Amino acid sequence: MLSKYFDSTKKKELIGNYVNAGQQWRPAKQPTPVRVHDFPTPDVPRAYPFGIYDIGRNTAFVNVGTDHDTGAFAVASIRGWWRHEGKRLYPHAATILITADAGGSNGWRLRLWKLELQKFADDTGLPIAVCHFPPGTSKWNKIEHRLFSFISSNWRGEPLRDYETVVNLIANTTTAKGRTVTCRLDRRKYATGRKVTTAEMKQINLHPGRFHGEWNYVIRPHQIHVKTT
Repeated sequence: MLSKYFDSTKKKELIGNYVNAGQQWRPAKQPTPVRVHDFPTPDVPRAYPFGIYDIGRNTAFVNVGTDHDTGAFAVASIRGWWRHEGKRLYPHAATILITADAGGSNGWRLRLWKLELQKFADDTGLPIAVCHFPPGTSKWNKIEHRLFSFISSNWRGEPLRDYETVVNLIANTTTAKGRTVTCRLDRRKYATGRKVTTAEMKQINLHPGRFHGEWNYVIRPHQIHVKTT
């Protein structure tokens, strides 16, 4: 069985009483006061929503990070989906297929992304097949139209004052076709500047595809797990 899903990071959001694009119905002459300018300083909290959209089941899982959007954070989000939902929904999965953007924390050039995927493959015993969208085509990613656009619509005009507000607004995002979203807050630290050496890259069990192997590849576990019943 193949478990297929799309993933991507939504743009980072400032946490605080900042203006959020959009409009809401409110009593006349009772606007919500917000800060006029949103020039952030380094100490202003930020939210990094990393979304995973299961195309087969029409469900989504969003991991909201509070530290940095790194390759380690991207794979940790995928691992969180697998632990909380994936392995229960797909107990007989033989491969996990990920379609991802070409850049960002899950970009095809990012060494840390591939190194962390190798750890994920070793943990699960499953091959991880990755198909990156070509550069400049991130809007082809179905997660943009089937998840992030609805999240933006759901919190339009609502200041994201704290992390609880972000998580609740994302978790309450639904569609007419019954799409549901699971959301959790990830307060773990993800250090920036991690250098992956050439020696570490050689340890990754990566098999490039015949067509644009830099964008389409499979990372296989070093050891195959034998499932017992």
